[in-house]
Amino acid sequence: MIFNLDLAFKALNDKTRREILELLRKKDMTAGEIAEQFNISFPSISHHLELLKRAGLIESEKQGQYISYNLNTTVLDDIMKWIMQLNKKK
Repeated sequence: MIFNLDLAFKALNDKTRREILELLRKKDMTAGEIAEQFNISFPSISHHLELLKRAGLIESEKQGQYISYNLNTTVLDDIMKWIMQLNKKK
């Protein structure tokens, strides 16, 4: 496995991070656009984004003076494959 399963599940264990993933499922967003959707501090949003990035669930791309975040579906596919393998009987 290319991704770190422990980091991925730690990231998915938080409701705010799951909500961020839902937002990014719809469209790429900057940290400011994401922060506008929540009633928490910008440093908290940055912390959530960093955990999601370390887990490989999101990616970032610098666009001028802003950083745009997008969902990394490859890691989500890898997680789903791992879960499906658990369901297979030998």
